[in-house]
Amino acid sequence: MSALDTLLTAEPRVAAAGADLLIDSLGAQAVPVERVEWRPPLPGTENSLATVVADPRRAEANRQALDRMLASTSELVDVRPARDALGLQPGELLHAGPPLTWDRASGPMRGALIGAMIFEGLADSPDSAEAKLAAGAGITLTPCHERGAVGPMAGVVSPSMWMFELRDEANDGTSWCSLNEGLGKVLRYGAYSDDVIERLRWMSAVLGPLLQAAVRRRGRIDIKAIVAQMVQMGDEGHNRNRAGTLMLLRELLPDLIECGAPSSQVAEVTRFVSGNDHFFLNLVMPTGKLQTAAGAGIAGSTVVTTMARNGTDFGIQVSGTGDEWFTAPADTPDGLFLGSFGPDDANPDIGDSAVCETMGIGGFAMAAAPAIVRFVGGSVPLALHTSRLMYEITLAENPAYAYPILDFRGAPTGIDVTLVARTGVLPQINTGMAGKVAGTGQVGAGLVKPPAACFTAALDALAARTPGPAADSPSPPKSVV
Repeated sequence: MSALDTLLTAEPRVAAAGADLLIDSLGAQAVPVERVEWRPPLPGTENSLATVVADPRRAEANRQALDRMLASTSELVDVRPARDALGLQPGELLHAGPPLTWDRASGPMRGALIGAMIFEGLADSPDSAEAKLAAGAGITLTPCHERGAVGPMAGVVSPSMWMFELRDEANDGTSWCSLNEGLGKVLRYGAYSDDVIERLRWMSAVLGPLLQAAVRRRGRIDIKAIVAQMVQMGDEGHNRNRAGTLMLLRELLPDLIECGAPSSQVAEVTRFVSGNDHFFLNLVMPTGKLQTAAGAGIAGSTVVTTMARNGTDFGIQVSGTGDEWFTAPADTPDGLFLGSFGPDDANPDIGDSAVCETMGIGGFAMAAAPAIVRFVGGSVPLALHTSRLMYEITLAENPAYAYPILDFRGAPTGIDVTLVARTGVLPQINTGMAGKVAGTGQVGAGLVKPPAACFTAALDALAARTPGPAADSPSPPKSVV
């Protein structure tokens, strides 16, 4: 007997996708319905998607990328000024996101660059800093990612700023990130008032040197292990880093006390770190950079290795296309605001901190950190749904970062351009929001997604690079330098 013969005699089995009209109508008649989360592919991707999916190198290239990413390590090995760690010279400034020129810079990016100029003594006022940046003489702007570094929000790094230095011995990689200033009116959110500059000077004179002394005395600290623990303690690694910050302080405090610095300075540093729940974010970020860079530069791979924003553009990079950026205008996050600020005060998405989601935590791990919804908006059911949805666009699970509420399922890792195109599901990012007017600082926090155009452009570029059946084997990985 065929299924057609039993259509009118057996209990119906109904699957529905799309609008709720059919589901609601059948539900009202007590008919069980299975909802199918089907979505159409991203528009205009059919030809490129067919070409890339048929690439004979893709499966092996992605396997290699994922093997290297999952095997990556992350150890804090030093704390040094950017002039020493990255070789930055006077007038060289790094910034978050894809390449940017002053004339296209957003308010918070301009504010952070102005503040860096004053901090470095290259300008004596905001007006003179702005004039020199506009003229461009003796000033260069370079993405942090091009130097193997990452920077939160505006991500501006100047030679005198101190950097965390992390190593991935499994893949011979090194990455760096600046020290976290805290929340509110800080340089990375585009503020440059006298108190912001004074804090940066204290960080260079006291915080950086004491952290350097403690790390060198203590020896290497396994940051990946701390990230693994914090994800099981209610942190998701992007906008909630409370457990990670306190675990780092636990590792460093004995050596801070015994490093020979004045007790008053040790107390200042301890008070600053313990009172800044986001301090550990600046160690999560280079950990993510080490992981994703380990999978970069493999011909035929469709794994996303960079997601970053500069306040004007959102950009991604893909393993199989090397250092090429695929950009589109950044969207503005939707979320909760501080004080009297509202949606009209928020700048479009900004920062390298989307490396957290690129590595598989942050917005991907909200199921592991339900308390985060009180900071970025949304709800606990949304957090659970979002984490489950991210498995649909990733190729692997990272057992190092396991979610207790999902029965210790590993973090969804390895965003695949083809899966994004086929499902129409975009990566979820949770983030802080900077004021769009230079000098404002932080105005809130919320949720945002990359523009789909970044992924369609990357897919087209992969298709253009796809050879016939006699494709070359995947190339060796590119180190972070």
